[in-house]
Amino acid sequence: MNETENVYDALAEADHEGRWAYGAGFDESVVEVTAPAPAGVDRDDLAAYCLMLADDALVASQRLSEWSTNAPELEEEVALANIALDLLGQARVLLSRAGHLGAAERFRTTTMAPALSDEDVLAYFRDDRFFRSVTLAEMDLGDFARTMAWIVVYSSWRLALMTGLRGLSDPVLAAVAAKAVPELAYQREYAAGWVVRLGDGTEYSHERMQAGFDAVWPFTEELFLAHPVETRLVEAGVAVDPTSLRASLDADLAQLLPVATLSRPERPAVGLVGGRGGRDGVHTEALGRMLAIMQSLARAHPDATW
Repeated sequence: MNETENVYDALAEADHEGRWAYGAGFDESVVEVTAPAPAGVDRDDLAAYCLMLADDALVASQRLSEWSTNAPELEEEVALANIALDLLGQARVLLSRAGHLGAAERFRTTTMAPALSDEDVLAYFRDDRFFRSVTLAEMDLGDFARTMAWIVVYSSWRLALMTGLRGLSDPVLAAVAAKAVPELAYQREYAAGWVVRLGDGTEYSHERMQAGFDAVWPFTEELFLAHPVETRLVEAGVAVDPTSLRASLDADLAQLLPVATLSRPERPAVGLVGGRGGRDGVHTEALGRMLAIMQSLARAHPDATW
């Protein structure tokens, strides 16, 4: 693509009526979670990093699943459910990898069924202070335009992250990233289509779409802050430096927003307390409320198997 082309221009005119489902699912056979950690890499750091990436996907998946039976059209319910399932597939492998590296043992109790998997222990039996997801993932998505803005920002950021992970040394992270890249590209395309449709639509839809980006924007600053675990793993050749990802998101928005006749938000950052955020277990009340719903059945029957 040359410098004068804009990948989003076609969204204003393209007919996507036949494209009602996005995402490609996840085949767990593509990766072996018990592969040894790369030489010289601290297992605890690698487990913590897998939890970060897994929690980002798990929490985001749960948020998107809240649109089931609530989306404005059946086709959008299917599309959002497919995106949620793609993210859940990423989360499952990453949680299993973290569990293999020892992250689940501190949360496993004698009341749990012995066959309960590491991924279930980590998903259902950690309190919010032990989740390491970015604050963006947990924000309330009760507005459709806000959700489309959220998907654009989240998928653009995670696409850049996963693209970087594909060439690094941990075989599990590289395999997950290779599968995630096309999924995230579809997710970004899907949401961008709605951003253009709403932003360049009626005066009211434009207002709602701009408000959606304004609501999401304060949570983006945290995406580009490097946690000490990430810094150590970047040096070991296992992780992607978060500070390097801003340019990719900025480039995507610089193309998309003018086509949608929207303005780049100018809002101060939120979601951090004394410089600490989701990667440190510091979350908003929204995560606790969401986890109470997501974890209720498993916690009510910890000895059950499914």
